[in-house]
Amino acid sequence: MFDILALLLLFLASLLGWRWRTLSLSGAVAAFIVGSIIYIGFSVKGLILLAVFFVSSSFFSKYKKEEKVSLNEIVAKGDRRDWLQVLANAGVPSLTSLLFVLTKDPVYILAFGTSIAAANSDTWASEIGVLSKSKPFMLLTLKRVEKGTSGAVSLLGTFAALGGAAIIAVSAWLLLPISFHEMIFILLFGFLGNIIDTILGNSFQNKYECTSCSKITERKVHCGNTGKKISRYSFLNNDFVNLLSIILATIGILAIS
Repeated sequence: MFDILALLLLFLASLLGWRWRTLSLSGAVAAFIVGSIIYIGFSVKGLILLAVFFVSSSFFSKYKKEEKVSLNEIVAKGDRRDWLQVLANAGVPSLTSLLFVLTKDPVYILAFGTSIAAANSDTWASEIGVLSKSKPFMLLTLKRVEKGTSGAVSLLGTFAALGGAAIIAVSAWLLLPISFHEMIFILLFGFLGNIIDTILGNSFQNKYECTSCSKITERKVHCGNTGKKISRYSFLNNDFVNLLSIILATIGILAIS
């Protein structure tokens, strides 16, 4: 079930994440917990797949960071993941690991791979897409908006989302007992998770218009003032949008399996 070496390696990885400022202290604790659960379900191979997501997404969050400074006024959180962000991205993989331990049903191997693919797809889309030379557009209205706006898409971000899902799908195929066509399903449903995230971000994620500078932002307080909510139907923050999109993508692959 568990051994001391795995425990030490997880602790070291979480500590390094905190020291390298990719995780907050609460994020490091959460990462240790979810990593432990995933190890119980899928052993070292499960941790390697999780590491592919964490290392690649952390790299792209730091990549060309100076060009992303302006995004700090739009997004609600920075590039250091707190416990909510860790659970939003790794909570479903942890749950599928527990279900696999309890049932030994191989369908949860597919669910595990898909949930990580969906998380990686969305993260790559967000971190790489903002480097696009042109402004993105809202998927449902096609209106051009500022880079970093939730629910916006660009050609670069779309290809990044596909690449993020693909690297997890291929890694799962190499590490876990799944077939080639199951790998394709993980890729497709992982990418679908990003599309769902985009639609939810467009429709239901909280966005505010600053009463001073009129900038649209996820931050409720901007320029020292409380912003005006731009949609009465929005009620989710980014963490819950991420979590819900991963849940729906995972349910999707469970439904066809």
